[in-house]
Amino acid sequence: MTHDIWGELFRFDNYAELLVLVRNSIIAGAVLGLTGGLIGVFVMARDMAFAVHAISELSFAGAAAGLLFGVGVVEGSLVGSLAAALLIGLLGSRARDRNSIIAVLMPFGLGLGILCLALYSGRAANKFGLLTGQIVAVDNPRLTALLIICSIVIVGLLLVWRPLMFISIDPQVAEARGVPRLAVSILFMVLLGLAVAVSVQIVGSLLVLSILVTPAAAALRVSASPVVVPLLSTLFAVVSTVGGIMLALGGSVPISPYVTTLSFLIYLICRLLGWFQNRRQRSRRPELLGATT
Repeated sequence: MTHDIWGELFRFDNYAELLVLVRNSIIAGAVLGLTGGLIGVFVMARDMAFAVHAISELSFAGAAAGLLFGVGVVEGSLVGSLAAALLIGLLGSRARDRNSIIAVLMPFGLGLGILCLALYSGRAANKFGLLTGQIVAVDNPRLTALLIICSIVIVGLLLVWRPLMFISIDPQVAEARGVPRLAVSILFMVLLGLAVAVSVQIVGSLLVLSILVTPAAAALRVSASPVVVPLLSTLFAVVSTVGGIMLALGGSVPISPYVTTLSFLIYLICRLLGWFQNRRQRSRRPELLGATT
């Protein structure tokens, strides 16, 4: 029984031949990891981890509606993500308002998506893939769309990096210095909505946090540098997505458990490293105090 389960998870027969078939997925995973790693830094800085989940629920609803009405999964996912992002950005300027809006959007998006899937009479794999991702779902048109959207997100982040970081760290001072807080925040929410929409195509709506939140959270456990954290976050996200795809290729289960497991293991390792760093600093503090006296 154990051997059968292990074989379902990891089976590497004819692996080289299968690897060619998921070339698009590997490229998509690497680009998605780069995008998620960068935008995840601001998600953590602005304390918006659950906003990502709310946007993913509306993205799922939009994708399910696109599947039901035949307008396209990618198009529907984009509409749902952007609608949720704009609602949160416009109405949730304060943390209390944002939390209540998220609590309203999450069940609504999930319920609407389930309704659309229940009415859809097509392949069951398409329904399941919206929730958990599909490793072979990235054809050439979808890869092109993903590359374009991720490029828009990355370029947009680079253009507003400094004012966005300023607002994320100290919004009152940034606004007093003349930084257009609302405009920059709305732009960030649009970029976040785009990132969530493309992430849903790979790992599914239920597990999008593993790309857009966990890598950045792991990076913040081992560094506070404004340069090191984005680099580590990007590295962790790319390793999780590409590594998850490579492992899923040898099994017969969806891609998402591999991606989420790798992301979680990286977080645990970083948390342990951060704990050792803090313990070492505390142990050295009495020595430094003794030296100064």
